[in-house]
Amino acid sequence: MHEYLICDDMTLCTQADVERLKTIVSPQRRDQAMHYKHLFGQWACLKSYEMLLRLLHTAAPVSFVYNEHGKPFLPQKDTFFSISHCKEAVAVVVSDREVGIDIESRNRRVSQELIERVMNEDEQRYITGHSEPATAFIELWTKKEALLKQRGTGIIDDLTNVLTGDEEIETHIFDNYIVSICQ
Repeated sequence: MHEYLICDDMTLCTQADVERLKTIVSPQRRDQAMHYKHLFGQWACLKSYEMLLRLLHTAAPVSFVYNEHGKPFLPQKDTFFSISHCKEAVAVVVSDREVGIDIESRNRRVSQELIERVMNEDEQRYITGHSEPATAFIELWTKKEALLKQRGTGIIDDLTNVLTGDEEIETHIFDNYIVSICQ
């Protein structure tokens, strides 16, 4: 069982909201957010934390622990989460088991070289046969990213054979972005 939130109101991405969010996050997250040079990076880092607190039903700041691949997790057992953001939205999921989420812009440019490098032959056929090839690519890409986040490994060298068809992945296609969640 999982719950997720998406924030796609980019009008909230202001310096004033960054300042507000800095007051509700842990020092660890505040420091992490301030490493971003651009306002959007700072805001997305802080906003995702606020969304995580909402999903955890707490106002108390939480601190993360990181696995050997850099995946953050909560020290308490049986509570797992994943965070993702793109230019159009921020997405957070919380679950009672390992989970991964990825969100990507639908207006992302996709080259044939990229398709050939990260998609297997079946996936390439799906993309080229689709009425909206870029959407098909992003759909598969978010599934791969969500799965790798769920596993906690991050991006690996061979992305062509990541998906086997046995994964429990739900994908939602919106006007400006696509989000996939893997459990």
